[in-house]
Amino acid sequence: MSRRKKLFPCGHRGYGQTCHRCLQKSLVLQQKQQQKKQWEQTFAQDPIDLTNLPTHVVLKARSIISALQEQKSYREFGGKRLRHNRLVVSIPVTRNYRMLCHDCGNFLVPKEVLSHEDYNICKPGS
Repeated sequence: MSRRKKLFPCGHRGYGQTCHRCLQKSLVLQQKQQQKKQWEQTFAQDPIDLTNLPTHVVLKARSIISALQEQKSYREFGGKRLRHNRLVVSIPVTRNYRMLCHDCGNFLVPKEVLSHEDYNICKPGS
């Protein structure tokens, strides 16, 4: 006597009590949701708002911020002082993003990360 495949409510066919394809899909979805939640929780530790930036920009900005907190020079990252306000330093994060920092004497305080378009439209630091 051969067993016949059962038709599950989801439309898949198989043997057993539950559809293993749908079960696997829901486990993968739960893992992705958990990873996303963990990623979003890391933004609470950032000194500036990085939530609306692409992942690679966030990672690079965090590495620059941590290096600045360790008293590394902004020149190591290609940073330059602005002409119209010498207390504001612009550091390239990627080709399309810039980090603006305020010079407080012995250290730099990160203020924001702008896209290159936003950076060019307004006069940063004014």
